[in-house]
Amino acid sequence: MLAGATVAQVEDTNRQILALLAADGRMSFTELAKRTGLSVSAAQQRVRRLEERGVISGYAAQISPEKVGLPLTAFVSIKPFDPAAPDDVPDRLAHLGAIEACHSVAGDENYILKVRVASPGALEDLLQEIRAAASVSTHTTIVLSTPYENRPPAV
Repeated sequence: MLAGATVAQVEDTNRQILALLAADGRMSFTELAKRTGLSVSAAQQRVRRLEERGVISGYAAQISPEKVGLPLTAFVSIKPFDPAAPDDVPDRLAHLGAIEACHSVAGDENYILKVRVASPGALEDLLQEIRAAASVSTHTTIVLSTPYENRPPAV
């Protein structure tokens, strides 16, 4: 612990580091040190300790789907035709790269999928693949705009 620093100050600095890295996982140690008021070596040590404790488990690259030709985002709610069938939908759909996220949910549907595709025609094709691969019915909501997404967690 730093001489004269309280436990609360250390925790606040760690939270600040986590928030900065959540917003930009590619931030340099120099920039991280500058924004937290630490030396570069102190920032590196703190990040290393957070990694060792499992608080930081990876650094995701933020890629804009629009810039790689996937401007259409939709949420696809799915439920099985046969409620007694085994619940293996995530495994059956894992090979479909257009599915960005698969959420198990409570309610009328079993899962909600977040998908990104290039066009309405590509969405139609994907929906057919989902239905065939998982033997499910679908309900689709197309996203018109996204005011914000992938916000860093409040730590």
